[in-house]
Amino acid sequence: MFFSSFLEGLQKTLAIFLASYPALLRGLSVTIYLTIITSIAGIILGTLLSLGKVYGNKLISGIITAFIGLIQGTPLLVQLFVVYYGLPVYGIRLTPITAALISFTINSGAYQAEYLRGSIQSVSSGQLKAALSLGMTKWQGIFHVILPQALRRVIPSWTNEFIYLLKYTSLAYIITAPELMGEAKIIASRNYEFFKMYLIVALIYLLVVIFLTRIFKMIERRFAIPGFELEG
Repeated sequence: MFFSSFLEGLQKTLAIFLASYPALLRGLSVTIYLTIITSIAGIILGTLLSLGKVYGNKLISGIITAFIGLIQGTPLLVQLFVVYYGLPVYGIRLTPITAALISFTINSGAYQAEYLRGSIQSVSSGQLKAALSLGMTKWQGIFHVILPQALRRVIPSWTNEFIYLLKYTSLAYIITAPELMGEAKIIASRNYEFFKMYLIVALIYLLVVIFLTRIFKMIERRFAIPGFELEG
């Protein structure tokens, strides 16, 4: 009895997937778009913030520290609501996708700044002194000696951040962004198969995460230098 019920449920779930996969594919493409763009923008923002925090003067370092603390101390959903629902009060109206991109970029940038800051500070300070002794300026030493090593060390953290962002993009459905979760909600509201629909979405996320994790593991091995991570 249980086995036959299980097979029947599996067949219904498969039928729902086959009927809704075009919409789910559109939603998945938006999810991947949000993840890739915010990851790249977050890396750029995080790099600037980390450099300012480590090498900036007290004022710049203090402002950046306060900004990072504010972002890390508040929920991503609140930040998303502030950008999408709060800014129109001041005449700034954004589309759901734009609001999601801005919110996720700011959030990711704050976390990536801390990841990179730790990587920068793990590189021996003597290397910067050696660069200065060779005639480089401070910022030449940072960009040509310190930063390339720090970027290699931060790749595992970037992997985790990319996976987190992929899953966090599901929050964008709350502001009606047509990503994977948003499309699933629309479909489920039509056929009333909420459990099966969200189960399908969960499996899609799982498969994508497994695939991306394998890709990033290959990247980590490609850029790893034996014994490099043990320095400092």
